[in-house]
Amino acid sequence: MEHADTKTFPESLKAHRLELAVTLLLMIGIYYSIVPLMVKQWYNDPNYSHGFLVPLIAGYFLYQRLDELKNAPVRPHNGGLLIILFGLLMVVLGFVGTEYFTMRASLVVMLIGLVLYLFGKDVLKITALPLGYLFFMVPLPYIIYDAVAFPLKLFVAKYSVLFLKVSGVIVWREGNVIMFPQTVLEVADACSGIRSIMSLLALSVALAFFTRYAAWKRWVIVLSAIPIAIVTNALRVIVTGFLAQYWGAQAAEGFFHEFAGLAVFGLAMAMLIGLSALLGRRTK
Repeated sequence: MEHADTKTFPESLKAHRLELAVTLLLMIGIYYSIVPLMVKQWYNDPNYSHGFLVPLIAGYFLYQRLDELKNAPVRPHNGGLLIILFGLLMVVLGFVGTEYFTMRASLVVMLIGLVLYLFGKDVLKITALPLGYLFFMVPLPYIIYDAVAFPLKLFVAKYSVLFLKVSGVIVWREGNVIMFPQTVLEVADACSGIRSIMSLLALSVALAFFTRYAAWKRWVIVLSAIPIAIVTNALRVIVTGFLAQYWGAQAAEGFFHEFAGLAVFGLAMAMLIGLSALLGRRTK
């Protein structure tokens, strides 16, 4: 049974606008140097250029839930204070250790804590997806990035070379270096699939949300981003290998190499959308 004084979300926003304004100023004070550096990395690092889309998509998720929010009862929960304190601890530890991931991720943790503390569990449940989605905008620590990228490079190189050999191409491999009679190619981070995995995972969650399929089908869409990213990047290496074999190193390293990254990502998105359409057809 609801308490007679329980406010709705809009009523709570109006009643506590001063406290919310102070909270916003405090958040700006904490993150005024952290967020701009993260945005700068989105701009300069192709691995995280999808970061610009994440807040927009999260905002759209929130927009889709406005009707639910308007009618949601607000019951502030003190458990949110613990999450806020944990977020502050992350900021301090990240600052002391000059560890950007911890500082940046703390922004999402703080937002979750604030929603729970100020508005309660019902509002947090409604906003869980938009808030959780914001984690995709935080660049991974390079120690984790490298730990994932290097095995992926070896995997892609191994099976791409295997395919090339079966196809009659003269090639051999040492680690992530692929050698042809005319040239030598290296499977770099960009060809490993790690870049596509991060971007595709973020976009596959958005796609799964828009489909409104059953939960298991949404999970299939999200998790399929990983094999799709690996397969399409292996295809990139294989095509590069054929170009190197039959048209020489210049063909493999010229326009195709520059264009391939975009083409591979487009192909991966097409496969993801195709899978989504296939799952939708099986629903009918």
